[in-house]
Amino acid sequence: METGNHSCKTDFTLVGLFQCGHTDTFLFTVITLLFAVALIGNITLVHLIRLDRTLHTPMYFLLSQLSIIDMMYISTTVPKMAANFLSNTKTISFLGCAIQTFVFLTLGGSEALLLGFMSYDRYIAICWPLHYPLLMSRKICCSMVASAWSSSSITALMHIIYIFQLPFCGSKIVNHFFCEVPSLLPLVCEDTSQYEHLIVMSVLILVLIPFLAILASYAQVLVVVFRMGSGKGQSKAVSTCSSHLTVASLFYVTGLCTYTQPHSLHSPGRDKVVAVVYSIITPVLNPFIYSLRNKEVMGALRRQMG
Repeated sequence: METGNHSCKTDFTLVGLFQCGHTDTFLFTVITLLFAVALIGNITLVHLIRLDRTLHTPMYFLLSQLSIIDMMYISTTVPKMAANFLSNTKTISFLGCAIQTFVFLTLGGSEALLLGFMSYDRYIAICWPLHYPLLMSRKICCSMVASAWSSSSITALMHIIYIFQLPFCGSKIVNHFFCEVPSLLPLVCEDTSQYEHLIVMSVLILVLIPFLAILASYAQVLVVVFRMGSGKGQSKAVSTCSSHLTVASLFYVTGLCTYTQPHSLHSPGRDKVVAVVYSIITPVLNPFIYSLRNKEVMGALRRQMG
């Protein structure tokens, strides 16, 4: 136990996503560009929603919160990964690893819940339009956002307090490009099988339930739209729901695959690829899927550009 406690105070070593070959340099450049695109897209969307009064509605308020989360989400992993690649130093302090894990879990849980709330917003707007001002008031929207942040941060804090008081042993090499709970469990000297059950329970509550709510909401929306009998409205609804579901599925399914498997079945190479999808690709796609396919957002952008 003394050795374990001593090892807890030392730095972790991140293997990273890239090495120093020409192919890795190319991939690093691509991910850096994706990071810049994600920041520009989400900043533009938040700024546009704040400036244009026609976008001061519950739907766009939730969308602006999603963009803020996405900016923070991708900034949790890519800058550290880039710094390690450029400086060829792959260490991260014990405290830095704990903070990165806490922030990543908090933002991931918040996004999972917020996407569910956004689908609920569309369900109320289309299926219960007369009740929309009451069911989606400003107070309710703020409560949704606050509950997403608070519940995910409390859950993340519980996991951080538990896992970072466990004894880490060996070389403390994290075979990942950032500190993530599944990549840290193989370094723990104790049996973590019971704790893995707690991880699965947390994921089922914060990830699976919102995902099922999204599927149910969009299914009900499509039923209502098809009953209206408008061919143009039906095609638009199918196009919108399919694009939203595609991006949401990328986020939810990859997250479920990572956090519901026991660490004995994890493959470091596969885990890195899957992590790229939900930590980098999704924040890049969200602002474009929810804005470029939206006439109101594009109209607001044209007005702001004169």
